[in-house]
Amino acid sequence: MCLIVLAIGQSTEYPLILAGNRDEFHARATQEADWWSDKPDVFGGRDLQAGGTWLALHRNGRFATVTNFRDAQPVSPQFRSRGHLVTEFLESDRPPLQYLEAIEGPAYAGFNLIVGDLHEVAFLSNRDGEPRALPDGLYGLGNEALDGPGDKVRRSKEGLAGLLAQNTVDETTLLRLLDDRSKGPIEEVDSSIPGTDRAHAVTAPFIVMPDYGTRCSTVVLANASGEWRMIERRFNAQGVSTGESGITFATRT
Repeated sequence: MCLIVLAIGQSTEYPLILAGNRDEFHARATQEADWWSDKPDVFGGRDLQAGGTWLALHRNGRFATVTNFRDAQPVSPQFRSRGHLVTEFLESDRPPLQYLEAIEGPAYAGFNLIVGDLHEVAFLSNRDGEPRALPDGLYGLGNEALDGPGDKVRRSKEGLAGLLAQNTVDETTLLRLLDDRSKGPIEEVDSSIPGTDRAHAVTAPFIVMPDYGTRCSTVVLANASGEWRMIERRFNAQGVSTGESGITFATRT
């Protein structure tokens, strides 16, 4: 039930702005955001169960993020890990759209994938058509189609649009935006999720439940000169912050 809001070319100070919540089971082992020992040019959190990541940066100024696509199709153990789509792009020298065009979508469970740099950003879902470049604009993504109609995506996009209009975008205001714990309307409750309370809880941008919820909030800011900033704030099952990691670096080609 992850959430991403993305602004491309909407701020003269930050031509690329990304803010996202990673929702996952609290028992799933995770490494906090840092430079990876085996891939020293990659910075991000890491899923220790499958070895991939949901969001990461590369020193060369590339970024990628992935969410699961919620649908009724069964998940097979033969599927490849979706988290590796992120690191494979970061270490590739292919332009964003070209990289997406080479992905074998049926080899994975449902996913939404955004990849890019300061020159091009592209999107692919193996449940929602062909890969496409994303022009300048404001985007929202959950576990359904890009810019889907769900309240949490709409509300978060509107919040980011407000920050842009007021010229108040920074890591503090973006983390506050991601900390929206208000549930969506009861009409949006997914009947396929067992338990009404649980189904309603996941309609919030920031999810708090004993076994599953928002594990971290992450902000990425890139300025026109190629300087990148990433902040990850982590949370426990009660939704209380347990720590932060951050990095600022200039693009290295």
